[in-house]
Amino acid sequence: MPGMSIGQLASRAGLNASTLRFYESVGLLPPPERINGQRRFDEGALDRIHFIKVAQQTGFSIQEIAVLLEGFEAGSSLSDRWERMARQKRSELEERKKQINSMIRILDNGIACKCLTWSECLEKIENTGSR
Repeated sequence: MPGMSIGQLASRAGLNASTLRFYESVGLLPPPERINGQRRFDEGALDRIHFIKVAQQTGFSIQEIAVLLEGFEAGSSLSDRWERMARQKRSELEERKKQINSMIRILDNGIACKCLTWSECLEKIENTGSR
């Protein structure tokens, strides 16, 4: 039988089959070919799922992912709308990146300082300007 079953795709993607059914129901995955009533997915589905997973992990909502994949409204330029959304999300991701880097520095300082209390450690960080 050509293509992958939903179970095979789920296994290769590291997801539950129910997650793939959900993605299909909200339009993130196009309806697959059916052979004898069974869903059959091509290899391209794995690339799409990888994109969806990365987008979710970086803070994109299901609706935003759908827009990125295909859901632009009629009436305005596709590239203009995509660019606006991409710039906004990029800005949000840059801000998250700064917050994550700040927390990493705090944790690294905490690991290195060997203080007895968190307050003492924070005081050291503030006094050394390592913040």
